[in-house]
Amino acid sequence: MTNDNDIIRDSITSAERFAEIFERHITAVTAYVARRVGPHASDDIVSETFLAAFRRRKRYDMTRTSALPWLMGIATKVLAQHRRAQATHWRALHAAFGAGDEDTVDDLDRSISRLDASAQLEDLFPRIAALSARDREVLFLHAWGDLTYPEIAAALGIPIGTVRSRLSRIRAKLSAPPPPAPARLAHAPRSATTHIRYAETESAHGHL
Repeated sequence: MTNDNDIIRDSITSAERFAEIFERHITAVTAYVARRVGPHASDDIVSETFLAAFRRRKRYDMTRTSALPWLMGIATKVLAQHRRAQATHWRALHAAFGAGDEDTVDDLDRSISRLDASAQLEDLFPRIAALSARDREVLFLHAWGDLTYPEIAAALGIPIGTVRSRLSRIRAKLSAPPPPAPARLAHAPRSATTHIRYAETESAHGHL
């Protein structure tokens, strides 16, 4: 079976061969991105990821036989850009939400609904949302991207020892006793994934 590095090497002179990289890894990259931002927002990010990969293929490390960690690293960067682009929109929505603008409240509800890909992390969301952005990237690549320690290190361009220490710290934080239950809210609570994604958006701008 042909390795990814062979395909990418050939694609430098025969661009159409890069389609094989897309076909091999589109499912894994889409699943990871969809869990981060929801299925409705994932298509554009996945497309940007593969376009960026195609443009950067000459810089690919040809000693690596699998391109998946490289693609996940690019997807992580595109996700960060996506969060920054959405920050102004979210701040405007929340300002209008606080002011009681009914049209904008509906818009906010629809935005939240689009982001709700799952609620599997309901019990853990306060502690995941409290993690640093760098720790969340490692956690999500490991838990949602199914990458190994070496693959996470390759995806983020950090030493494998850093991956190990971050995951060890994350495990300690997530296994700690749960915080006190919050006071009952007057409106329906957001799902866990929405809280985590909003925390990522806010921390990207220094609000957390």
